[in-house]
Amino acid sequence: MKVFSVQVEDGREGELGEPSVGPVYRNLLSKDGFPLPDPKVATCWDLFRGSVEKHSNNKMLGWRQIVDGKIGPYLWKTYKEVYDEVLLIGSALRKCGAEPGARVGIYGINCPQWVIAMEACCAHSLICVPLYDTLGPGAVSFIVDHAEIDFAFVQEKKVKRLLESDQTGSRRLKAIICFTSLTNELNEDVAHHGAKLYSWNDALQLGKENPADVVPPKPQDIGTIMYTSGTSGHPKGVILTHENAVLTMRGMDLFMEQFEDKMTVDDVYLSFLPLAHILDRMIEEYFFHNGASVGYYHGDLEALREDLMELKPTLFAGVPRVFERVHEGVMTTLEELNPRRRKIFDILFRHKLNWMNKGYKHRQASPLADLLAFRKVKAKLGGRVRLIISGGAALSTELEEFLRVTSCAFVVQGYGLTETCGISTISFPDEMCMLGAVGVPSVYTELRLEEVPDMGYSPFGDPPRGEICIRGKPIFSGYYKNPELTKEAFKDGWFHTGDIGELLPSGAVKIIDRKKNIFKLSQGEYIAVEYLEKIYSFTPIVEDIWVYGDSFNSKLVAVVVPNERNTKKWAESNGYSGSFADLSKLHFLEDYILLELKSTAEKHKVRGFEYIKGVITDPLPFDVERNLVTPTMKKRRDQLLKHYKDDIDNLYQSIAVPQK
Repeated sequence: MKVFSVQVEDGREGELGEPSVGPVYRNLLSKDGFPLPDPKVATCWDLFRGSVEKHSNNKMLGWRQIVDGKIGPYLWKTYKEVYDEVLLIGSALRKCGAEPGARVGIYGINCPQWVIAMEACCAHSLICVPLYDTLGPGAVSFIVDHAEIDFAFVQEKKVKRLLESDQTGSRRLKAIICFTSLTNELNEDVAHHGAKLYSWNDALQLGKENPADVVPPKPQDIGTIMYTSGTSGHPKGVILTHENAVLTMRGMDLFMEQFEDKMTVDDVYLSFLPLAHILDRMIEEYFFHNGASVGYYHGDLEALREDLMELKPTLFAGVPRVFERVHEGVMTTLEELNPRRRKIFDILFRHKLNWMNKGYKHRQASPLADLLAFRKVKAKLGGRVRLIISGGAALSTELEEFLRVTSCAFVVQGYGLTETCGISTISFPDEMCMLGAVGVPSVYTELRLEEVPDMGYSPFGDPPRGEICIRGKPIFSGYYKNPELTKEAFKDGWFHTGDIGELLPSGAVKIIDRKKNIFKLSQGEYIAVEYLEKIYSFTPIVEDIWVYGDSFNSKLVAVVVPNERNTKKWAESNGYSGSFADLSKLHFLEDYILLELKSTAEKHKVRGFEYIKGVITDPLPFDVERNLVTPTMKKRRDQLLKHYKDDIDNLYQSIAVPQK
């Protein structure tokens, strides 16, 4: 078996009261120490400016104009055009009073202006602070105050919300630059507020009339404070330096050099994941570093397919839910085919998968299957995609296998947090032994597993399992204004992620659980709830599931969001009719879901006390609007309990075993 990472330090058994820690692993490219950085690229400003010098006439930023309600083709700015605009916007900021080290908020949808504002911050050693209103109620207000933001770039329709957020204490905002033009109403609102308001063109003109020399940052300077939600409490500000970001880019360069398929200036990325999150931000930075093109979606995720067809990207990145929808679309199409054609698709799928499992690359495994069946799946992503990246959460093995076979593209998973600059591990394309894994440590990262005794995870077990701990050049320098939380996150120089990993024989890591999501039932048994939710989510009738238990009860219960398509199929075959919402209220559906969950539990050999004994059905998904999940779709368990508490109390009463 191939080995893809290397052990560089031994582990050690923990002393009394101390957890054991496993060996330290690195990427094979770093087995003799981290590679030297590129001396020409020490900051994000160096990265951008270097690309402008090498690729001045390449397309950099693309967008679609909406005229009279109709969406037009992509329009583009070249690297040189973007650079010239960055200089003007940076000069405008300086004229408004922004000095190096000042915090500048950026609030709005992904668009060229977002990136130009970010690069203007880099040019003048200003600190970029993304604002994102779905971090939770009052998050924007908290960040403006906590980060001490004095200047902000904002999308037109979010100006009022930004002004409302700037009401705590003294009004901080001195100047606001709008992504587009301004209405008289907005001008009046801002004038009453006291800040100066500029349209984008006004800011360009202000910069043109008041040119200012750039003030390039140093590698250790803060490049951004990126707030991330966690699962409770206020957002926490992750401090990332220019060195963190640049060495992440350098590591990707070295990693990509191993493969035949190289990134080129002709590559195109469709940006729709929020720029306020680390995954999209790092992908775009890497594209800019390589002189490639980034086109932005037109703002409607439900109509993303239109942007895919128009832009025809070569890289598609998404979170698992995006790929679940792709899979659902293909499955729906297959169901509409006659049985003979469905059978042919299944034969071709198994044929290509068999050859890929024998070591053939996806292009060579079965060109005939690609031609007859799978090119249609590729067409759903625009027709040119050659690399698919999944991040944000673990992709199920079944879904990853489906994408690897049918997409006619490389499919890789990665793992990272905002605190690790987004890329802590990355898998190898076309290596089927990494199916279900998130890969090996990135080039400038070291990784080890630490024992979690309460959950039964040990780095010396078979297989090795434990909390993933990371150190290295891309790791953040702390949480802004929160030394206690910073101290809690770092122990012995290692950042403790809270995620539970399993080390595979190949040296790759698989995410299997979350450390904090553990509770004890009344009989004293520990429950690793994320692990169970992942298993139960394989049940076809289940769209999403939240498993609950506590130390006052001996049984687990769950809130289930049923899969709409499968629920309607069940209803039709059992003589029920009505809307999806009506069907979800049927007690017979709850009984059926319980039986299906039991079948899944038996199939995956979960322990008896881990069986679900009662369910509540909700046709509405766990959503950000109700504050039930974070923007990255992590469950807010405290809010879920608060929202469903009455139903859960009633459910426990109904399933209680009478005392004899």
